Amino acid sequence: MNVSTNDLKNGMALDLPEGLVTVVEFQHVKPGKGGAFVRTKLKNYRTGAVVDRTFRADEKVPLAVIEKREMQFLYREGSAFVFMDNATYDQVPVEAAELGDAVKYLKEGDTVVLPTYQGQVIGVDLPAAVELSVTETEPGIQGDRVSGARKPATVETGLVVQVPLFVEVGDRIKVDTRSGEYLTRA
Repeated sequence: MNVSTNDLKNGMALDLPEGLVTVVEFQHVKPGKGGAFVRTKLKNYRTGAVVDRTFRADEKVPLAVIEKREMQFLYREGSAFVFMDNATYDQVPVEAAELGDAVKYLKEGDTVVLPTYQGQVIGVDLPAAVELSVTETEPGIQGDRVSGARKPATVETGLVVQVPLFVEVGDRIKVDTRSGEYLTRA
């Protein structure tokens, strides 16, 4: 199914030769001379790379219909993460490579939204922050209260986060899924 570049909207998904992309922003331009065109910023679904692309006005581009399914992460099986569809209870294995950095934030029992295109999972929509338990960190030294001082802590998913000195093993912390930074104790 094709859509005119005049009808582009933010968040719309397109299936271009360079891959599956989503429209981040667009601008219609009508110069004094020459034909009108549409300047866009497109984000690649797989790589996350943002590219600028210009189309002629009313050029037809292939629209991609992305289905978003809410799924629960059950367990790991080899390099695959097994999810269960919350509506149909179907189990779907997804390779770690397709999930990208999201694997650092997923723990068993978590519910996430998996966007699918033509039956294939193309990524994962995580919440803005997740709660994770600290499994390993050095104890804070008594009297060491340097303002803003940080130490590395390993959480249950294997991710290493820089945390304040007062965080200890067993603490639950909130981590920003976009930057991988410590937010607060949970």
